[in-house]
Amino acid sequence: MGESNPAGNLLREVVLAVGMIAIIVLGMWAHTGSMPPLVVVESNSMQHDDSGEIGTIDAGDLVMVHSPEKRDIITWAEATQESSIHYGYETLGMPGDVIIYKRNGEDVSTPIIHRALFEIVVGETVPHNSEGDCDEGILWEDECVISWTVPGTDQVNVANISIEFNGQGLGAYPCYGVAAAHGQVWFGFEEYSPRNPGFITLGDNNNCGDDQGVFSFTQGISSSLSGAVRPVIDDWVIGIAGAEIPWLGTVKLLVSGGEPGASEVPGASFLFLIGFVGTVLVIPMLIEPMIRRILSNSPEMEQAEKEDAMASYYEEE
Repeated sequence: MGESNPAGNLLREVVLAVGMIAIIVLGMWAHTGSMPPLVVVESNSMQHDDSGEIGTIDAGDLVMVHSPEKRDIITWAEATQESSIHYGYETLGMPGDVIIYKRNGEDVSTPIIHRALFEIVVGETVPHNSEGDCDEGILWEDECVISWTVPGTDQVNVANISIEFNGQGLGAYPCYGVAAAHGQVWFGFEEYSPRNPGFITLGDNNNCGDDQGVFSFTQGISSSLSGAVRPVIDDWVIGIAGAEIPWLGTVKLLVSGGEPGASEVPGASFLFLIGFVGTVLVIPMLIEPMIRRILSNSPEMEQAEKEDAMASYYEEE
């Protein structure tokens, strides 16, 4: 057999590794229709359990990102209303879809990955006046919106939206923490007047503190450039969260640093990550001797050894 070439072997291994990674990324791109097909979760706002949980989103997890162009987004409200065609639909530990979106459409702020609680859609509209303003309603896409509809609820063509997700005709969304201390048992609000149509989003771990601040005991989140986050329109949606790959994103958070970094990763995730990496390193060490033993007993290996012996003999001659 020919002499080993360390440089050639290293180059071959690098090419094979890069090729395998490229195939995996392209395969996920084909499956999700989104690039990049994976995002790393940085905060614990979607966490269901203090020690982390497989099947839900924890800080340090990788989440597949499906293109929003492939299918409609199903909200928590639609998935919990018994008369809805989407009743019973669940993803990542709770009803409804989890979406990844830009804050008010900006590219500079860190995207948010939260569940779509309900959607506000345009109801009735009237033309604007000669000056381009609205005598009534809110100007949206060159028309004046005078009523709104919330799919999955009884709010149909209403001027202002009032909802309580208390399980009576609608799904039940319980509140805890500060809201519960003030006697607010369920997620709800009255006479909300949207600035635009879109999704109202909420982290599973945020105790009814929705991103847009429609709930009585929350101010919502904000953008560094445009202030309070508004209802999420379709153009701001980066993707729909799919399968969760636990723990592996922790490596990226540890390397990149910054805030929050890996500070919100559950402690158990570090242990599972170490165990996973150790398993990946040990398995080849266990398999290689078995493969060598099998190959050493094969006719091809015996023939190769004979050829090596003959080559050595003639070289000595």
